[in-house]
Amino acid sequence: MKELHLSIVSPEKEIFDGEVNSVTLPGAMGSFTILPQHAPIVSSLKEGKLSYVTDDNEECTLDIQGGFVEMSDGKVSVCVS
Repeated sequence: MKELHLSIVSPEKEIFDGEVNSVTLPGAMGSFTILPQHAPIVSSLKEGKLSYVTDDNEECTLDIQGGFVEMSDGKVSVCVS
């Protein structure tokens, strides 16, 4: 399975940067999951839980207040507050 490169940043610091199997985000229109080979997307995020599954199948979650996500060419960039 091809992996995704996930980068999560906040105004204060870099939170995560690495390879993941999937990312689930609290989108403004509802929660959605990005998997490898997902179509390019840009979306605003609302308050909720962001979760991702790492290479070794560890699920990590993060409470966010909102933000934005961009997915393009296997790279997922998330800016959260």
